Amino acid sequence: MSELVAPQLVVNSRMIYFGWLPADPDAVAKLVPDGLTPIANKQIFMNQYVVDRPEQTSGFGAYSLTYIGADLDLFAPDGVTPGRWWTHYFNSSPVVRGYASQRGVPATPGSTTIEIDGTTLVATTESDGVPVIRTTARVGAVSSTTSRGQLRYLTASNGSFLSGNYPFIAEPVDDFEVVSLEFLEPDHPVYALRPTDPLEVTWGFYTPRSSFVYPGGEAVLDVE
Repeated sequence: MSELVAPQLVVNSRMIYFGWLPADPDAVAKLVPDGLTPIANKQIFMNQYVVDRPEQTSGFGAYSLTYIGADLDLFAPDGVTPGRWWTHYFNSSPVVRGYASQRGVPATPGSTTIEIDGTTLVATTESDGVPVIRTTARVGAVSSTTSRGQLRYLTASNGSFLSGNYPFIAEPVDDFEVVSLEFLEPDHPVYALRPTDPLEVTWGFYTPRSSFVYPGGEAVLDVE
């Protein structure tokens, strides 16, 4: 197999993606490097998703992923959605971990499952075989609308920040509510991003069909 080059295409992944306010805003701020500024409320984002079949990717193969981090005080091309800094990235595929690591992503071994029973969704993230995050949500039927746009993620590589635009198309469900978000291992570094109690979700969706390019539009970010 030839070396993977950017961009790579993923289609029809199963994905739950949402944001919340953290229990420890100071701990979040410490995970953002000098030169970047977290958004004022120190909001966290997390994407738990599963790519079930190799045919859904241009070169990655099947894999699962949970990535999580801090929203930043700079924005995606729409001027509204915050840019994002990955703090943790739990990926089941050595191929994807290698590809991401070359671009400054903090990729480590992990796996994600998404199970739906009726209207109840449970997404579980494992790090090196240990469950560390569990999301429970209520989900409805797929809506007739389509979400589309570009997200912006920041990484650090070779002493510089890289800014990447990631186009996406998704078909979200109509009804969506995060019921609980559990950080299961207090000794794991990701525990620093645990939510407030009670949970304050700021946005989110579930989609059984999310497609995106990974990554695209990369450029070195000028920072003072």
